[in-house]
Amino acid sequence: MEDPESAGSAPPPGLSSLLPPREFLRSRKGQLLLAESVLSFIIFICYIASLAASFMMAPLLEFLLALFLFFAYASKLNEKFKGVHWPLADFLRCVTAAIIYFAISIAAVSKYSDGASKAAGVFGFAATIVFAIDFYITFNDLVTFLKQGSSDSPEGHKTE
Repeated sequence: MEDPESAGSAPPPGLSSLLPPREFLRSRKGQLLLAESVLSFIIFICYIASLAASFMMAPLLEFLLALFLFFAYASKLNEKFKGVHWPLADFLRCVTAAIIYFAISIAAVSKYSDGASKAAGVFGFAATIVFAIDFYITFNDLVTFLKQGSSDSPEGHKTE
């Protein structure tokens, strides 16, 4: 009988094959996406328990989008599907999420007096900061990518 640890470097089949690789979890993008997912889920739960339940849709959508991008980047779907401009889509998601979280957090803290609404507002401000950091980093990567693309072929920009 062969020892499963010495059989090879492939992980055993099961639920552990669904987990993202450690390299991605240690990367800055992996940690930001994980923080965005966790914060969005906490905010969603707080809004469900509060009087401001009308705000629960934004954190739910952001949670699902962050979770999708987390697993898309972890499984390297961005390298397989070249038709989607991943940095631009991620940048737009982060910008809109930061603006929406900032707006609904102000509304939740100022308009509602229950504790769950206040907690959702405070977590919303924290999520605004995390999304702002993510879109700043993504913006810098996007600018670098666009500068490389514009300097590749100067002949392609000539008009006839």
